[in-house]
Amino acid sequence: MSKMPHARAGQVVGLLGGSFDPPHSGHVHISKAALKRFGLDRLWWLVTPGNPLKARGPAPLAERMRAAKAMMQHPRVTVTDIEAHLGTRYTAQTIAALRQRYPAVRFVWVMGADNLSQFHRWQDWRWIMETVPVGVIARPGDRISARLSKAARIYRDDRITGRASHILGHLEAPAWSFINVPMTDQSSTAIRARGEW
Repeated sequence: MSKMPHARAGQVVGLLGGSFDPPHSGHVHISKAALKRFGLDRLWWLVTPGNPLKARGPAPLAERMRAAKAMMQHPRVTVTDIEAHLGTRYTAQTIAALRQRYPAVRFVWVMGADNLSQFHRWQDWRWIMETVPVGVIARPGDRISARLSKAARIYRDDRITGRASHILGHLEAPAWSFINVPMTDQSSTAIRARGEW
């Protein structure tokens, strides 16, 4: 288990959660885009012990952590198993625990547009939207369903333009930005289906 990552007061830290089962170049791609477009000082990969919305459990955490660290080589990105360390299972619990441990750090939740489409199914999703700014990165095929999602409709007045996305971490929640980036179509599901994991 890795130790808690370091962050200085006033820093803007992006949180990218997922099972990373397995991690792939698409994760690296959106991480670099998030750092640049959302004005993040740091980005933490939160490699989850398990996803409550998925029936089948992922590969062992130690295996996914090893693969993630080998895949994501960037001085401002830290691969963590922080949720196993904190004992949290849901994103809202993790965010609450991190805000308590790092009261002077500004967190931004980062997710792919595919997650925004079903965000209203997440536990305490409104609390997440109203607690931390949210940066959404479009992946191929997810743009329309994400823009029409329940979360996008309810919080439509809190959306900032892609041009202003670099100030996201300095805004009070609710605030979110939806950016389009040239995307790879890599997916963990496809990699597992090909038997490459």
